[in-house]
Amino acid sequence: MAYLTLFMTALAAATILPAYSEILLGGMVTQGYSLWWIWFWATAGNTAGSVINGVIGRQVDRFKHKRWFPISESQLEKARTRFNRYGQWSLLLGWLPLGGDALTLVGGIMRVPWLNFVVLVAIGKGLRYGLVIWLVLEASGVPGSP
Repeated sequence: MAYLTLFMTALAAATILPAYSEILLGGMVTQGYSLWWIWFWATAGNTAGSVINGVIGRQVDRFKHKRWFPISESQLEKARTRFNRYGQWSLLLGWLPLGGDALTLVGGIMRVPWLNFVVLVAIGKGLRYGLVIWLVLEASGVPGSP
């Protein structure tokens, strides 16, 4: 049940919902849960949340001319221009606390092929969660930590 909770929290954290998976992850690390499974489920959940952002991004063109749509055409064009500067490789930074979710949304708008999208986002998220786990182990002095 704890791993499912971590997956769902990590998924929510990658969307616009207010969630912070690192807090739960840190608690699980210090409680002795499997580091492999913690890393796996956090990475999988956060990547899945980014895929949701990508799906939403792919729908932007359908709604951008609606009065209620929150992003102007000029803002969309600016986001496309910035994304094109580094292309799909910028999805490796989808883990960033500020702007990472927007990158995955723009990745959807730019219709990055799904395999590339998922692989690049998962690599970035996996590296981030690996670093967070390592930092928690270092800070907590959990037996068996490096």
